[in-house]
Amino acid sequence: MDEKTNVMRLLDQKRVAYKSHNYVGTGAVSGMEVAAVLGQEPARVFKTLVAVGKSGGHYVFIVPVTREFDLKKAAKSVGEKSVEMIKSKELLSLTGYIHGGCSPIGMKKQLTTTLDVSAETLESICISAGKIGCQVELSPQDLRRVIPCNMAELCT
Repeated sequence: MDEKTNVMRLLDQKRVAYKSHNYVGTGAVSGMEVAAVLGQEPARVFKTLVAVGKSGGHYVFIVPVTREFDLKKAAKSVGEKSVEMIKSKELLSLTGYIHGGCSPIGMKKQLTTTLDVSAETLESICISAGKIGCQVELSPQDLRRVIPCNMAELCT
């Protein structure tokens, strides 16, 4: 990949090892399609979801594309009565990222972030590199070194 994203620059700055994967022009949209195009095990491809709690606080959840995100478990993991997904149009102003290219790394401001526990057993996971068509692969431990994140069961 020729062009580095802000996510890659941040990882370089913190001397975190990662592999970049580009799927621009493949037509892949869903996480499962991205996994297939990249030749990745689907359980290792994670998506970044942003939600708002009943209290008005915003939260980031990093979950495998193969599993169903559970709003009740997510709310419990951050101590909220309930959470709901933010509207697509609010994403850019809140995170600095657009829908389909949202990364937990390099957001406008660091939101409380929770990584699904399924990542613990994996050597590496793929997350958005902050741009549609671009992913970075890194170890869950390195991700947790770059951004503070809790671990919790977030899926059904």
